Parts: sequence; C-alpha cells; structure tokens
Amino acid sequence: MFYSLSKKILFACDAERSHDLALGTLKRLAHSPLAALWSQQIPAKPKTVAGILFENPLGLAAGLDKNADCIDAFGQMGFGFIEVGTVTPKPQLGNDKPRLFRLPEAEAIINRMGFNNKGVDYLVNNVRQSRFKGVLGINIGKNKDTPNEQGKDDYVYCMRKVYPYASYITVNISSPNTPGLRDLQFGSALLDLLQTVKNEQLDLQAQYDKYVPIFVKIAPDMDALAVQQVADTLMQSKMDGAIATNTTLDRSLVQGLAHASEAGGLSGVPLQQSSTQVLSQLRAAVGPGFPIIGVGGINCAESAKAKLAAGADLLQLYTGFIYHGPRLLKSISSAL
Repeated sequence: MFYSLSKKILFACDAERSHDLALGTLKRLAHSPLAALWSQQIPAKPKTVAGILFENPLGLAAGLDKNADCIDAFGQMGFGFIEVGTVTPKPQLGNDKPRLFRLPEAEAIINRMGFNNKGVDYLVNNVRQSRFKGVLGINIGKNKDTPNEQGKDDYVYCMRKVYPYASYITVNISSPNTPGLRDLQFGSALLDLLQTVKNEQLDLQAQYDKYVPIFVKIAPDMDALAVQQVADTLMQSKMDGAIATNTTLDRSLVQGLAHASEAGGLSGVPLQQSSTQVLSQLRAAVGPGFPIIGVGGINCAESAKAKLAAGADLLQLYTGFIYHGPRLLKSISSAL
C-alpha cells in the first residue's frame, strides 16, 4: 500500500528528480519510526558464493545507490546483499540532463547517467557510518576524463580505498554511458586490466589479512564468441566471479514507445531475454564452479527462476524493484 501510493507520486515527476527524492527520503528516515513503512522480513535462505555467506540470494544491483547514501534503508527492506556505486576516484557530474527516462508500457528504464557520483571518499565515509551488517558489494569504475590507457590506475585507486569495507568488489567495464569504457571488455585491454586488478587484490589481501573477491560486470550486447573470449580472460586472470549483465543498447523490443530513441542503456523487461542468454552462454563457458550473479529484467518469480535455471548463483534487482517496490523481494523469495 505504501509503495503503491509513493509510486503514483514519484512517477508523476521527472524520473531523476523522483530518484533523488526517494533516496533523500530513505536516507533521512532510515533510523526513524517511519522506516517501518518499508521494513520487512525476508525468509533466510543462506547460500555461500565466492566464499561469502549470503543471507538470501536477492541483492540490490549497482546504480541505484551510487553514493551509498541509503544502505541501511535497503537493508531494512530485506535484501540479502547490497551493491553500491558505480564510484570513481574523483567526483563527477555525469552526462547532461535529462538523462533518465521511464518506459512504463515495457516496465523499462533508459539511462545515460555517466557514472555521476560524489567520489570514492564520500562513498567510503557513508559505508563507515552505516549500521548495515550484511554483504556489501562496491562497484568501481574510471572517471570519464581518464584515458583508457590509464583506466587501470583508476580501478586500482578505488580498490585501495574500498577494500577494507567491501564484502566484494565489482569492476564495471560494461556501462554504455562512459565513452570507450566497453572497449576495456575485450582482448589485451581486458587481460591487462584484470591482471593489474588481480595483482592489487593479492597485495591488499596481504596488507589487510582479508581476501575480498573481485567480480566483473559484463554487457549483454555480445555474441557467443565474444562471451567465450570474455570468459576465457576471466578464468585466465583468476577473477572470482562475474555479473551478467549490464544494460543494453538494443532497442528492438521498445520501438515506437515514448523515449525509446533516447541514447543510453536500456534496463527492465526488454532486457530479460538477451541478458539471460548471455548468462547461459557465460555459464557454459566457465563451467559449474564459477560464481555468477544474474541481473537484468527480473520483475517476478518466473523471471528470477529463469536466471537461476540459466546458471546464476545469486540475483540482483534494479528496474523491477523500481516498478514493483519492496514487495518484489518477498514474492520472489517465497517462490524460490
């Protein structure tokens, strides 16, 4: 009831303004009696993945809480894990507005935010102040003005900052909204980046006496050969897992809808099939033991089950959560 009313109000406003209003409200009220409006208990369904014990397999995907402002509120909703970011070394404004668009007929969103965030130091400060005791992923990227040839330096910088506070770290090389970023997904550029990340991970493990797994988030806009090549590089560089997938550039399933021609990454129901296909191809390529988090178009129990059947160990929600609210976690959890 609470979310139905809130959604009507928020969806009557500009998408980004609504996003900011919702996060601001969650941040302010997370430790007040009004947190009862969204707090819920999700049945514990423990699962160990990449050496981490997850209370339940349903997580919040990166991009919703870029600056880690609302970790406590999302934890109160019952997420088994929360991924914050994408965060970059320096604060950046992101792309010009408007840059966030709803396609309600398709339960979809198009965004071209461009890693807008307040920088890694701001995020770390929020994480340190949080009361959340669950699994926290921190998603890292490079600044827009950092050349690709120096991009690995940005990832290393962020790793050093977040390593003591993260349950796992996600290397985001698949956002379509930072020019040239997806070029880092392939060939020698990917291998060089991931080998650098791996070496840094081992150095930080020795420094903190703590092993923090590294996941790599990949794009859905790949054919089977490209997925195989990415999988080979993930295995060669000894990454700990993958997240499949980010948003898509494909517009074939939303043609004719308002905002469908806007530039940016498309998420939500139109992403279900292609995302799950890439997930299935990745699972076939890496074998049964490699951890994969499935994300992309999960809006009901059936779509969640399809991701698990395709090979996902864990699931993340984003656009489905925007359209259905916290009750989506409960309905999926009860069906799994």
